[in-house]
Amino acid sequence: MAIRERRERERAERERAIVAAARELAESEGWDAVTTRRLAAQIEYSQPVLYSHFKGKDAIMAAVAVEGFGDLGRELAAARTAAIDERHAVADVAAAYTAFAERRPALYDAMFTLAVDLPFASQDVPVDLARGFAELAETLRPVAGDDDLETFTETFWSGLHGLVTLMRSGRLRRADHDRRLALLVDRFCR
Repeated sequence: MAIRERRERERAERERAIVAAARELAESEGWDAVTTRRLAAQIEYSQPVLYSHFKGKDAIMAAVAVEGFGDLGRELAAARTAAIDERHAVADVAAAYTAFAERRPALYDAMFTLAVDLPFASQDVPVDLARGFAELAETLRPVAGDDDLETFTETFWSGLHGLVTLMRSGRLRRADHDRRLALLVDRFCR
């Protein structure tokens, strides 16, 4: 039993090392630089060892995305619980969301813009992914009124994502980011 447990621990540690190396490489050089060959060299394992953990780069990106959803969920929860009232909670969560996307562009891309094999909006959604959405929904619950909370949350999330994506691509003026965010929050808190 002890040998099997040790092997499982070592396997989990290798998977964490692969995901951490992929995140680091993507953040420093972009997702195009993340290859199984570079990851294998970086963590000092052979490519077959990587393939024994993940089917390929897409599976690694999906694992990075799930980890990112956990990070985002924790940041949103911290922003919501530190707020002084419901309106400030929405504003603080919106600011935390956009700050996360700005600080971690490659991670945000894996989570929201690149094609990854993750089941969104289904019963099979990974726990960390569901927590991130649940945190947004919990923030919006007090201001949703009679609206369907899930649809209300999806619409708010879409607004945040649109602002982030358009600003990152240079289609919106960066100088007006705070005003746009305040306007979005104001519209949802009415």
